[in-house]
Amino acid sequence: MTHLIALIDGSGYSQSVCDLTRWVAERTDASVELMHVLGRRNTDSEPADLSGSLKLGARSALLKELADLDEQKNKLELKRGRLLLEEAKTGLSEQGVETVTTKLRHGDLIETIAEFEGDADLILVGKRGEAADFAKLHLGSNLERVVRSAKKPVLVASRAFKPINKFLIAFDGGESAMKAVRHIASGKLFTGLPCTLLSVGKPNDTLQAKLDDAATILRNAGYTVDAGFASGEPEDVIKDKIEAENIDLLVMGAYGHSRIRNLIIGSTTTEMVRSCHVPVMMFR
Repeated sequence: MTHLIALIDGSGYSQSVCDLTRWVAERTDASVELMHVLGRRNTDSEPADLSGSLKLGARSALLKELADLDEQKNKLELKRGRLLLEEAKTGLSEQGVETVTTKLRHGDLIETIAEFEGDADLILVGKRGEAADFAKLHLGSNLERVVRSAKKPVLVASRAFKPINKFLIAFDGGESAMKAVRHIASGKLFTGLPCTLLSVGKPNDTLQAKLDDAATILRNAGYTVDAGFASGEPEDVIKDKIEAENIDLLVMGAYGHSRIRNLIIGSTTTEMVRSCHVPVMMFR
C-alpha cells in the first residue's frame, strides 16, 4: 500500500492539501499520515538582561510572568495543532479515506520529514504556509527546504483543488525528469489520464531521442501521450500551455539540465511555481 505524508498548518492551503491527499489516496489505495510540526520554542520575547533597568524583585516577577505566558502560548499551540489534525482527519475519513493517522511534532520541519519519510511514497505540502504573504504571491518559506531535502517526490497543492483530468510533464531530458516518467509509468496515480509531454527549447537529436524514449515508456504503460517541443521562456511557455489546454497538474524535475534546474530561488521556476494555479509534482 502507498503511504502519504500530508503536511498541514492553519493556512488557507491546508484544505487544498487535504483535498489533493484524498484524490491521491483514492487512486492509489494509500494510507495517510497527517503531520503538523510546531517550530522550536521561541524565546525571542525573553529579555536577555534586565539587571540595569529593573530592581531584582521586579525583574524576577517579570521573568516569571514571561515564563508563564510562554508556557500558556505553548499549550495553546499544542491544542490548536491537535484540533487542526483532528479536523483534517475527520474530513478525510468522512470522504472515504480508510487509513488516516495523525502526528504532532515539535522541532524542525526538515528534520521531522527526514525522520519519517522513509516509509512514505509521496509528501504533500501547500504552496504557501501561514507566514507567507499571499497578497504579494510569496511562496512558503518552507517549500524550498522541503523540496531540496526530501528524498521522495513532493506534491505541492495550489490554492484551491479542482478535479484532475489531465497532466503535463515538463521534460528537459535530465535524470529527475526521467525519474518522474518512470515513476508515473510504474504507478497507479495517473492511470487513465491523458499526458502532455513538453520540452521547451530548440530540439536537437539527443533531446529528441530522450523525449521519444520518455513517450514510449509512458505509452507502453497505457498512457495517451502528446509529446513535442515549444520555444520560448520555460515559465511562460509552460504556464500558457497549462492555461490554454486546461491542464490540471504539472509534473517536473526539481533539478535538471535546463533553465528549469534551479528550483525556487533566483530561477525561472520561481515564477512558474508561483504563478501556475495547478498542483505541481516534483522529483529530485
